[in-house]
Amino acid sequence: MNINSDISRCPLCGGEKAPGKTTLTVELGYGLVVIRDVPAKVCVLCGADWIDDVVAAEVEKIVEESRKKQTQMEVISLKAS
Repeated sequence: MNINSDISRCPLCGGEKAPGKTTLTVELGYGLVVIRDVPAKVCVLCGADWIDDVVAAEVEKIVEESRKKQTQMEVISLKAS
């Protein structure tokens, strides 16, 4: 069994995961942060998405900055580096 082929399959529907982008929304209680253009693996069948640890760390930084500013709504585009 090839483990890489299992990793490239969606655990929800069995579809293939392909490089793509997603939008993440984080509710802060007093505000909302929307992060667009987040690099992700996206299932070609059901649209479920996964982000890797490096991208998740970038998202965490953005959310923390928004939390410090206490903005009611912030929309940010995360450009792939």
